[in-house]
Amino acid sequence: MFAKYFCVFANADAILPGMDDWNDHRIVLAVVRAGGLKGAAGILGVDHSTVFRRLTALEGRIGLPLFERGPGGAYVPTEAGARAAAVAERMEDEALGLARDLAGLDRRLSGRLRVTCSETLAFRLLTPWISRFRARHPGIVIELAVDSRLLDLSRREADVALRVARPQENDLWGRKLADVAWAAYGGAEYLAAAPPLTGPADLASHPLIGWEEGTVGVNAARWLAEMAPAAAVVYRTGSLVNQMVAARSGVGLALLPCYLGDPEPGLVRALPDPIADLSRELWIVTHRDLRNTARVRAFFDTVADGVQADRALVEGRASPSGSTPTGSGGAVGEAPWTGSSTEGRS
Repeated sequence: MFAKYFCVFANADAILPGMDDWNDHRIVLAVVRAGGLKGAAGILGVDHSTVFRRLTALEGRIGLPLFERGPGGAYVPTEAGARAAAVAERMEDEALGLARDLAGLDRRLSGRLRVTCSETLAFRLLTPWISRFRARHPGIVIELAVDSRLLDLSRREADVALRVARPQENDLWGRKLADVAWAAYGGAEYLAAAPPLTGPADLASHPLIGWEEGTVGVNAARWLAEMAPAAAVVYRTGSLVNQMVAARSGVGLALLPCYLGDPEPGLVRALPDPIADLSRELWIVTHRDLRNTARVRAFFDTVADGVQADRALVEGRASPSGSTPTGSGGAVGEAPWTGSSTEGRS
């Protein structure tokens, strides 16, 4: 099973004479990725002078320059540097693959599990689910990376991710949990004094809360830009939690996931129904090599239970008071996929 890993590392010295230490390969790869010593030092967790000293010593041992020094501290790989980085990347990929393979054999309900999700999911939904998970599995330590970026699961930046779009990567495995509804919200006092809205087009006649200019990859931000002129946006922030607070305070109207806006005291929907164009899919995913890891499977099950309990809230069918309206959610399905997607941020 692991012969391919032994082959890669056994032949490393023959491919790059003089680079007989994995740390040599890591330095070259970090400098290529960062484009300079400062960024490479941050990647490696060392200081700038250490990277410079090790790189200079390495170039001296192999007798070839690996980088050309450019203006502004830029480091551009030479042909030798590019080849060295390519070999280092293959070695890194194999090492990560080995780590995933070994983790996939782990049947223990103990150890560390690194999870990533967006700010709003962590704020409103995931933390209570983690509490229930910890009660069931006290031997597992959760590390939660709250990040709007899509962390790379193949590089073990996280073991499990909650995403609001069907993932693009073909090496991932998981399940769709629910459809996520979005609606327009405002402060109760503001909306009580304002003319009633009859449809999404009326949003443009109100002060709006939006995203920072230049935001890309956010479905709701794009929709708002198409529906209302920029002059209507009176407050901009990349934080949906802060948008919620601003709307509750009367700054203007905001587009929010219903699971975030509906339970918030003092915040009400500006329109009674969710906006269909803003609906997203909620997925839980892991790398396919980790799908049989006991910690991962247990976390999948706990999150599926949490979504089932909160399905009406997630799908915009729960009243602001927290009571459950008519209608019922179906069972949470599970399926691997090889599809593609265009956006992964909410």
